[in-house]
Amino acid sequence: MTRTPRTTARPSSEGRAVARTPVGTQTLIEGENGAGTVRRTVLPGGLRVVTETLPTVRSATFGIWAHVGSRDETPALGGATHYLEHLLFKGTRRRSALDISAALDAVGGEMNAFTAKEYTCYYARVLDTDLPLAIDVVCDMLTGSVIRQEDIDAERGVILEEIAMTEDDPGDCVHDLFAHTLFGDTPLGRPVLGTVDTVNALTRDRVARFYRRHYDPTHLVVAAAGNIDHDTVVEQVRAAFEAAGALSRTEAEPLPPRTGTRRIRGGSRIELLDRRTEQAHVVLGMPGLARTDERRWALGVLNAALGGGMSSRLFQEIREKRGLAYSVYSHTSGFADCGLFGVYAGCRPAQVHDVLKICRDELAQVAEHGLTDEELARAVGQLSGSTVLGLEDTGALMHRLGKSELCWGTQMSVDDMLGRIAAVTPGDIREVAADVLGRQPSLAVIGPLTGKQSDRLHDALA
Repeated sequence: MTRTPRTTARPSSEGRAVARTPVGTQTLIEGENGAGTVRRTVLPGGLRVVTETLPTVRSATFGIWAHVGSRDETPALGGATHYLEHLLFKGTRRRSALDISAALDAVGGEMNAFTAKEYTCYYARVLDTDLPLAIDVVCDMLTGSVIRQEDIDAERGVILEEIAMTEDDPGDCVHDLFAHTLFGDTPLGRPVLGTVDTVNALTRDRVARFYRRHYDPTHLVVAAAGNIDHDTVVEQVRAAFEAAGALSRTEAEPLPPRTGTRRIRGGSRIELLDRRTEQAHVVLGMPGLARTDERRWALGVLNAALGGGMSSRLFQEIREKRGLAYSVYSHTSGFADCGLFGVYAGCRPAQVHDVLKICRDELAQVAEHGLTDEELARAVGQLSGSTVLGLEDTGALMHRLGKSELCWGTQMSVDDMLGRIAAVTPGDIREVAADVLGRQPSLAVIGPLTGKQSDRLHDALA
């Protein structure tokens, strides 16, 4: 099972609202000669099925998205969403854990899952001829898990090893530390994996109740992309859910996208974690934009120009001109009601203050003056190209379909996405830069820092 990758300069795939019907099928995007056609069906029990047809490929990716993530956990349930992700691979009433993995291995398929702050996804990628098998196996996992006590006990050790592996990678761990720095002791500020204490405290009853509460069909979105037929996928999904007794014949409304008005507490904060590492790992950042904020397109372009590639300001100033870091980039994440913007760099401990000063200077410069025309044009081109190239396989398309339906309740064509990126103006950049980059920054650092260095870092944010 994998962790969700951090958001880079690629934009979200959300878009304009489409008409909604309680039950039935809609064509959301009409592709030429059927290629790229996106269709959506809502089954009577509230289960949504969204597909994109690509008749020129020989593969298909099938996924089920659950409207539950680590931000839905109470402190006592920390890590339950991720724990459950593991457990659904451990066996159902029809299949053992070996049967699940062997079924996909036997046809050369790939199967995996990931847990994020606001959703969980289970998916399989197979040859188009093996799609019925993938549908049957993944649907069986989602509807028929038995969650045995022996599996709870065995998987606990696996998850504790995963937590240990993450903590051994400071370049990964520093992002969890920064989330805690920015959001505090809240669901968004806690690690997706949970902690050693919370994972050890989880019982079978707690996890089973969590499963029943959050894996109702109204909370789920089925997404499929590749050489597929929409109606056939719908019927196979319907049959799989009905066979498990998991699809009510009563009409039900799907759970709507998350909403909220959460505000991130103001003021600068700093968290330092002393580790005997060769490098110091630094994340400097501030509150960003919610994923529904229309300025997200401008922020995506700004992110690309600041730290999204080798020609970006931060890469050029920190790595190319001064040789202070090997890895340096900026990133942005949007949630239902808030977001974050951050800059990461890994450098020698003695260079932390120099790197931090350059980052602050560059952010302040852009916050005050925006981007040059050349930077804007380059960032728009980079973002447009990476958007298209990032959707060149069925797995990425399935990801776009499922996340868009679950998080926004809409779909957007690639042409519309490119149009939104191209429409970003210098004024849009100046506005979003002044708002986001002009906010008070917070700082997270992992590395071997002396007391004097820690004092200097506190002074740097004062």
